[in-house]
Amino acid sequence: MIEMKVMGIALDVRTNSPIVVLHDLDNRKALPIWIGSAEASAIIRCIEGLVVARPMTHDLVTNIIDKTGYKLEKIEINDVEKETYFATLYLVKDDETLEIDARPSDAIAIAMRAKAPIFVTSNVLLNGSVSTDTAKDEEEAQEFKDFIQNIKPSDFEKLMEGKHEETDQ
Repeated sequence: MIEMKVMGIALDVRTNSPIVVLHDLDNRKALPIWIGSAEASAIIRCIEGLVVARPMTHDLVTNIIDKTGYKLEKIEINDVEKETYFATLYLVKDDETLEIDARPSDAIAIAMRAKAPIFVTSNVLLNGSVSTDTAKDEEEAQEFKDFIQNIKPSDFEKLMEGKHEETDQ
């Protein structure tokens, strides 16, 4: 699981659809997820700290969670199928954990209100993320190439000797 934060809301100019953009804590990967207008508005209100006179849907859900004694421990965006993302809310109370299926846009809006962390599985990131730090990626790729070019068979012998010593003890 990779913890991510909401970078912001963007607009897909081709479809006029809002996109919530998540980024990892190192700002190296971004995950764009196309969402509905109502959810985009809810996320924007939270980003901008706007308070409305009456509770909106995501505020209501957060209030229900609080009033029932549960706490939103985290959300996970844990699957993607044919460009449809899936998320789970993790509610905890004492030793009990409830896992509730949700759309990622709703889960994100609720997590932001509850100040709960947002996690994304590596599978989802692999299938949907884009790199935001190409310089760092190129640097790491070069370091790996240099490592591979300079590795000697004796390095493996040393590694295996260490393994044998660990199992002999």
